[in-house]
Amino acid sequence: MSAIPSTVSVEQFASDARAWLEANATYRTGGNEEKEMVWGEGEFSVSVFHSLTFAQEKALLDRMQKWTMLKAERGYHAITWPIEDGGLGLSREHARAYGRIEALFETPQGHETHSVTTRLIAPTINVYGTPEQKKQLVGHFLASRELACQLFSEPGAGSDLASLGCRAVRDGDEWVVNGQKVWSSGAQFSEWGELIARSNIDAPKHKGMTAFMIPMNLPGIEVRPIKQMSGGTSFNEVFFNEVRVPDSHRLGDENNGWNVALTTLMNERASIGGGGSTASNADNPLIVRLIAMVQHFGVNNDPLVRDELAALITGYRVASYNNQRAMDKIKSGQMPGPEMSMAKLAGTANMMRLGDFVSM
Repeated sequence: MSAIPSTVSVEQFASDARAWLEANATYRTGGNEEKEMVWGEGEFSVSVFHSLTFAQEKALLDRMQKWTMLKAERGYHAITWPIEDGGLGLSREHARAYGRIEALFETPQGHETHSVTTRLIAPTINVYGTPEQKKQLVGHFLASRELACQLFSEPGAGSDLASLGCRAVRDGDEWVVNGQKVWSSGAQFSEWGELIARSNIDAPKHKGMTAFMIPMNLPGIEVRPIKQMSGGTSFNEVFFNEVRVPDSHRLGDENNGWNVALTTLMNERASIGGGGSTASNADNPLIVRLIAMVQHFGVNNDPLVRDELAALITGYRVASYNNQRAMDKIKSGQMPGPEMSMAKLAGTANMMRLGDFVSM
């Protein structure tokens, strides 16, 4: 990775990033200057789930991984992360400056499994992992060299995650895992899985779970894709039959899996609740596209449309502030309180309002 001094100014960093992007990507508008988004150019979708064949979805993920690994050569994939994790150790201002510039370029479409790996599981390992796990996996996942999925939900334990029945029984330096997970997004593409299993049936349900980072190719693991109404197969059932997991793959303390899972879920809710937005409208491609859409259809002066658009922008911005407050707590070693429940509610409300807006 090319060295970027920690004292680099935001302006110089942005200039260098633009030069790198110009050498490795193409402008969305086809020009070499910042221009307003033009409706009809590029992709605009508010769908939640993919409707792709296995091969199409795999190809999409491959493109995203290759782009992230290319960015990792310069540290642009993890600008605020420490240098030892492959990042640059720079400020949020540097990261926001890069995000604004990258939004001007054609880049691969995102995918949930990529986001789970880089935004949810890597930060969780950074909190609960052993020094060896952190060294092996955090930088690896941030650069998406391999992918990871969540192995949380079960047929009888969806919203009530603490009621899970998948068992992990200690056997010396190994654990024997038996049970089933369901709705595991991207499991068929993932080399790793973050597993939460019942390890003490006599303890209160929140106290008797243990977390593991497991290779998905361990003997006894079977992944079965689920056909969705959308036509895709992003979700999966995952079965565990006498799967032996070394204790070195345990994530966090024994019977502390609830806190590990909660940290991952908080990262997820922060990502969903803000819709990927930041404090600035210009930093949020979704808002930019919505503004371009109303301008294209000539309704940008309609008072009802303007009022609803303003409400949408406000909703996403408030959610981003709430999420940033929660993530600041996590980074300082604290556990957020009601912020993440608020984030989930805000994310649902924002998505519903967005769907209504684009179809009005």
